[in-house]
Amino acid sequence: MSTKNIALVAGGYSGEYEVSINSAKNIAANLPADQFNVYTILINRDSWFHEAASGKVNVDKNDFSITVDGNKITFDAAFITVHGTPGEDGKLQGYFDMLGLPYNTCDAATSALTMNKAYTKTIVHGIKHLNAAKSIQLFKKDMHDIGTITAALKFPLFIKPNNGGSSVGMSKVHKAAELPLALEKAFKEDSQVLVEEFIKGREFSIGIARLNHHLTVLPATEIISSKEFFDYEAKYTPGVSEEITPANLPAEQNEIIKEIVTEVYLRLNCKGMVRIDFILQEQTDDFYFIEINTTPGQSANSLIPQQVRAAGMDISQFYSDIINGAATSA
Repeated sequence: MSTKNIALVAGGYSGEYEVSINSAKNIAANLPADQFNVYTILINRDSWFHEAASGKVNVDKNDFSITVDGNKITFDAAFITVHGTPGEDGKLQGYFDMLGLPYNTCDAATSALTMNKAYTKTIVHGIKHLNAAKSIQLFKKDMHDIGTITAALKFPLFIKPNNGGSSVGMSKVHKAAELPLALEKAFKEDSQVLVEEFIKGREFSIGIARLNHHLTVLPATEIISSKEFFDYEAKYTPGVSEEITPANLPAEQNEIIKEIVTEVYLRLNCKGMVRIDFILQEQTDDFYFIEINTTPGQSANSLIPQQVRAAGMDISQFYSDIINGAATSA
């Protein structure tokens, strides 16, 4: 079997650049060398390049190729592990579509749509057993009347950038006086902001992937944060939050969750692996949708690798199946 040339695309233009680099390192370390020649391509606003042994090699964007020591290298598939723009919002996917290069993630339309939390909630609305917190979507260019917000929604409220995947710019507010500052903080990150009723309960995250043409739901992770909510610091600072995989959930609840995430995946026309975050509301045990992440973190301690291990699966095989699935679904 001939080895495939894989472009492992990392970096990006968001605050999660370093997280993406760690994801790429873990993926590269776990891709079987007898099947794949892996070339890490780093992208930032200034340049797209590969660090070859002989030095930095720029990407030819006309055909997404690199030339190393006089040899032109083209790719059989791209493994996108960029969190935030341009790898999670559909921009790279559209570029690869135009070049006819297969990739591992959702397509351009789904990637763009799922970056927008408000639009995603509209599409998953009506899935059996799935609820969504009441919310208002605000646009930077409009006037934001605090009275209208407080009349429509019940405190406490979550304020979050609508398109950010990174938990940056989020606030939890308990009264109207705190709203202007929270909105300002969120609008620094994005031109659209979501104001959402806070759902009290246990927070979970669950991966789902198409492997060998079959949908596989991974074991859920429960996230217990010592902070009031799971923000950027809680996500990336050791010891601030505890992650329990597999989550302590009764079999019946696991079955319902499996059905819901499968329906979300199908309804949004997802591809490859995605991670869905949700809350089980206190008292009711109702399932509330938070968001979907279409390029979830892949560092060794990230949630998906944890869940793959908890499922008794081999991470090398998992990534190989994701790449082979990219090539067959293009």
